[in-house]
Amino acid sequence: MNFHATFDAGGLVMKVEENVDLFPFNTFGIHARARYFATVTTREEVQKLLEHDLFRSHQRLFLGGGSNILFTDDFNGLVVKNAVTGISVVSEDDTSITLNVGSGENWHAFVMHCVSRDYGGIENLSLIPGTVGAAPMQNIGAYGVEVKEVIDYVNAIELATGRERRFSREECAFGYRESIFKLTERDQFFISSVTLTLTKKTHRINTGYGAIADVLRAKGITNPSISDVSSAVVAIRTSKLPDPAHIGNAGSFFKNPVVTQHHFDTLSKTYPTIPSFPVGEGKVKVPAGWLIEQCGWKGFTRGNIGVHKNQALVLVNYGGGEGRMIRALAEEIQSSVQEKFGIHLQPEVNIIGS
Repeated sequence: MNFHATFDAGGLVMKVEENVDLFPFNTFGIHARARYFATVTTREEVQKLLEHDLFRSHQRLFLGGGSNILFTDDFNGLVVKNAVTGISVVSEDDTSITLNVGSGENWHAFVMHCVSRDYGGIENLSLIPGTVGAAPMQNIGAYGVEVKEVIDYVNAIELATGRERRFSREECAFGYRESIFKLTERDQFFISSVTLTLTKKTHRINTGYGAIADVLRAKGITNPSISDVSSAVVAIRTSKLPDPAHIGNAGSFFKNPVVTQHHFDTLSKTYPTIPSFPVGEGKVKVPAGWLIEQCGWKGFTRGNIGVHKNQALVLVNYGGGEGRMIRALAEEIQSSVQEKFGIHLQPEVNIIGS
């Protein structure tokens, strides 16, 4: 059953649907139903929707690419699909370009847009699923680069008032897979666009993390361009991570935990091959995938769900799996890692439902 809501905004008409299956809107491929579902394409539509009783009187959830979410139940409220798009030039000179990008733009498509024009700074973030709006929310990062390094500011709409606000890079309070939008301002703002500055010359090529250098070396590339780096990252991610179009998943399910140097030193006596990355004075980051694999979970299956055979950090839905089953598996993995290593794994994926 569908119904239409018309908002008095220069002839703006917005369709709101009822009882919508969210299967096409989450990369885990979970069948969960939204009581109400609407799509917004402009910030004006967002502001008008905020004024409507449907929004004010129901629980609500904004969805981007659905690549960082796990539904464990139906959503008895309003789901709003973000389709706010557009890429515009704010300023440009001989060495850099500043772009304003709609939050509903596909992130990887935007990266390819920039790489094809030789705009540097985000090539290491190729093939990360999701939308541009999700990038600052969780400060996406990969292969030695975090998106906070190129963000100038984030434009957002306050849900309680409909007022627009600009958050500077400092005000975003970026951390490891964190920002103010996941902490003190969680569920308080709709990110409408992101403004970032990229290089046009003298790119800072980053090949020192992961297997990028190995891939480039195998191709005989000694002086890589940003396009070369992007292609290497795509090749690595494709070889290690399942395509959500074929196997339901949300990428890395857990964050890489950060432990004290003392804790790590204690662990390394028992596990001398434990990998690590320094992240500051007295702190060490340990790969969650390694911890999970050491607990024997890599390649584990239970019915229609499991842990990916090539990457223990990725929980998968082979088709027909339920969100509650995946959450239960995640909790078992957390318990085993806690028992074996004394480390608590924190989910990177947002779990929605009871």
